Amino acid sequence: MSDGPSPGGAAQVIDWMLREGRHHTRMREFGDEMCRRIVAAGIPLWRAFCGVRTLHPLIAATAYVWYRDEPGASRLIVTYETQTKDFYRNSPPIAVQESGKPMRRRLEEPDCPLDYAILKEFKDKGGTDYLALPMPFSNGQINSVTWATDRPGGFSDEDVAGLADISEMLAVIVELQSSRRISRILVNTYVGKRAGGHVLTGSITRGGGETIEAVIWLSDLRGFTALTENLPQGDLIDLLNDYMEIVHGAVTEAGGEVLKFIGDAVLAIFELDGERDAAACCAAALDAAAAARAATDDKNAVRSAAGKPEFRYGVGLHLGAVMYGNIGAPDRLDFTVIGPAVNHAARIEALGAELGRPLVVSASFAAPAPDGLESLGDYELKGVAQAQEVFAPRRHSG
Repeated sequence: MSDGPSPGGAAQVIDWMLREGRHHTRMREFGDEMCRRIVAAGIPLWRAFCGVRTLHPLIAATAYVWYRDEPGASRLIVTYETQTKDFYRNSPPIAVQESGKPMRRRLEEPDCPLDYAILKEFKDKGGTDYLALPMPFSNGQINSVTWATDRPGGFSDEDVAGLADISEMLAVIVELQSSRRISRILVNTYVGKRAGGHVLTGSITRGGGETIEAVIWLSDLRGFTALTENLPQGDLIDLLNDYMEIVHGAVTEAGGEVLKFIGDAVLAIFELDGERDAAACCAAALDAAAAARAATDDKNAVRSAAGKPEFRYGVGLHLGAVMYGNIGAPDRLDFTVIGPAVNHAARIEALGAELGRPLVVSASFAAPAPDGLESLGDYELKGVAQAQEVFAPRRHSG
């Protein structure tokens, strides 16, 4: 921070940030309260902006914008596509992030350079002074925060010093909140939301877990070996992404959870709990399979029109008990489900390929499931002691 104590009003804001503000878990609420305290402290703030880069498969950065005369703060999402646009690249926050140096534009002065389009917009709205400051994180990443006023004469030297001190404290708090958010995003992205919740609350002991009753979903692409041999790598990845996006979307929409992608296979569960019994979980899994099938038909029509190969897959569904928890090496764990029920689902899915049926379910699944299933007979399943009766949706004639 600057040498010596912060100017009086800013010091009060910083004290609040340290004691109470840092406990806010929602940045919009924190930002709104902080900015209103800045105004109450005598700094004539009209607009504030804070942009932070993040680690997210779809979102490159998030930004928060506050206006004195508007309720609350708003949150903006910056996609990776947006990052390539000129209006984004040619903006003061990005210039500050790249240079690591502050920028100030005294908008009411006749010779003030309006070298960014947004500065003219601020001036037209009555802005008189604009200050953009780098907001460095401990890992070297530089984000940015901007402050603007509409008071005639702009910010005073004391205002600027106070905002600089507030910005340094803001960097500490934003980095803390950003790190928490990134941890949650990465864990949820790579192990799933439910499993991620367990991990983030401390369920990380090897061998730790619980036995749950669930419908196990195992789906697998048909003819994947041929696809890997005949498709360029980029086209193969594109196909896999289309398939997995459809399955993931259908499963999660129906209340299930995708646990992992294993090559071209998808492992998911629909857990029995206080809200859903076996019949409800089986119905949800069948709904997911039907939704995925319809979405696949639509996607294949698009792929075919674009000259891309279509894809097919099979689904095996089984109802049983599984161990849900951590397995692996001491420093490399996997949060997943294991047990005979998982193997059963995999064997059923493989049998479906032999029988030419895209969806096959076990007897334990069929018993509580809705009507509409027909028996395919008894079959030997590898690793299962006795022949098992399996079922599939009835084929409609005519």
